Amino acid sequence: MRVFIIGFMCSGKSIVGRELATLTGRRFVDIDRVIEQRIGPILPWMKLHGEAKFREVESEVLADLLEAEDVLVACGGGTPMAADNMDRMLDAGRVVYLDVPHDILVERARRSGGDRPLLFGLKGDALTDRIGELMRVREPVYRRAPMHVAGGGTPRETATLMAEMLGFQDK
Repeated sequence: MRVFIIGFMCSGKSIVGRELATLTGRRFVDIDRVIEQRIGPILPWMKLHGEAKFREVESEVLADLLEAEDVLVACGGGTPMAADNMDRMLDAGRVVYLDVPHDILVERARRSGGDRPLLFGLKGDALTDRIGELMRVREPVYRRAPMHVAGGGTPRETATLMAEMLGFQDK
């Protein structure tokens, strides 16, 4: 079974995905790490080539993962937004939206989101406003996922909820 974990930047997709892999013994892949293996660090590459070109690379990586068997995939925050990526994920496997409240997203972005290209250099109200703008566009697409998991708890708690929702047994 292919499982695609989607959600906003700093929602915890990677850490929850790794925890879910540990709980279930399944293979975990982080789309952003695969992209970095292809192009190098994302922030400078994106500054040089732009977001549209980045989304092309991201869609190529996703296409490869759509063929993988029995894999947990942490998607980038914008992965479901580009081209027909959301439809392709829905057709190829199970899509889970890691739903994290806005205030928690903002706090996490303040602490550790400085390397995110679409948030780079933003602080205070500018950061809060940008997250709100992006969420207004992205959330309707995220909500197309058949499964929604509240992501405000610890990674272990969230991964356990996700495993139960997906019907996975502990390894």
